[in-house]
Amino acid sequence: MPTEFISLTFPNPSTELNPLPNPAIDPDYLTRYARNLDDYEFNYTLVPYDSSYFDPFTIGATIAAVTKNLKIIIALRPNTLYPTVAAKALATLDQLSRGRAVVHFIAGGSDVEQAREGDFLNKEERYARLEEYIKILKRAWESPEPFDWDGKYYQFKQFRNLVRPVNGTSIPVSVGGSSAEAYRIGGSLADIFGLWGEPLKETKEQVDRIYAEAEKAGRSDRPRIWVTFRPIVAETEELAWAKAHRTLDALQGNRAEGKSRVPAGAPPPQNVGSQRLLEIAKRGEVQDRALWYPTVTATNARGASTALVGSVQTIVDSLLDYVDLGAELISIRGYDNLNDAIDYGRYVLPRVREELRKRENGANGTR
Repeated sequence: MPTEFISLTFPNPSTELNPLPNPAIDPDYLTRYARNLDDYEFNYTLVPYDSSYFDPFTIGATIAAVTKNLKIIIALRPNTLYPTVAAKALATLDQLSRGRAVVHFIAGGSDVEQAREGDFLNKEERYARLEEYIKILKRAWESPEPFDWDGKYYQFKQFRNLVRPVNGTSIPVSVGGSSAEAYRIGGSLADIFGLWGEPLKETKEQVDRIYAEAEKAGRSDRPRIWVTFRPIVAETEELAWAKAHRTLDALQGNRAEGKSRVPAGAPPPQNVGSQRLLEIAKRGEVQDRALWYPTVTATNARGASTALVGSVQTIVDSLLDYVDLGAELISIRGYDNLNDAIDYGRYVLPRVREELRKRENGANGTR
């Protein structure tokens, strides 16, 4: 399949560089942002989840209504919605969007965050619940026939899902994480597996583990690999690095002043993915071509926080390095959310796609 691009959904003008206090949804901004992604041929947008944040299904339906091709990835934590309800909700969005719904599952990386919504399972139990949850959704989508379920975390009798996915049998399922359980569940059950930006060597090791789990599960296919970066791009290398250091100053300043979503005295993160990023950051600021780690330490590795810094060509070459490792989905979002998305759409996406077309034509012996 061709390489595809993902962005993150932003429902208002607040950014990490210029955070607004308790911002509400700005419907005009959300529409403008989504339509720009659609116009610049991003393939997907991820609608994030947080215990204190907006409902992703409502945001997703809004995006579907104002775009034509953009696929909507709904981030979902199993503790927040019973699986039979989630199966119908996602299929409803799939119908409304004419087949553009995707779900990204979050087992839950923080005990504190999970407890805010009444979830007190430990990490191992959360992953076991996720495995059961995905199996229920897949069964609910593959057939409208009633079925029973008697699992450890969910039990029901004669559930029947008449809200069918557009393709009749499925909606793409994404899983992310960097733990052994994430690799196992994603490798065995997911259509897509999401990773945060790590150096090429570590990324290859993770991809190999995911593929090994798929093979162990007896799959004839493998999950598509999704890798996320925060590119800081400018016309020249010098300008890009100057921009990167301005970005870092703003991130550090906002955190020191209490304007960041990560408090200055936040404890070390509990999730393995963030721990890995912080450990890699100790090896030096720059890894490989242009992978920059000070943005990781400045934000305590909260979420996808690894930057790529350089000219357009450097960013394009760096992304192609990951394509060569097997990444079929590349997520890029910046720090000036709307303007960066437009810049990526104008300068980065077309050049990556053009380079891939050249490679394909060369392999086929055409010019």
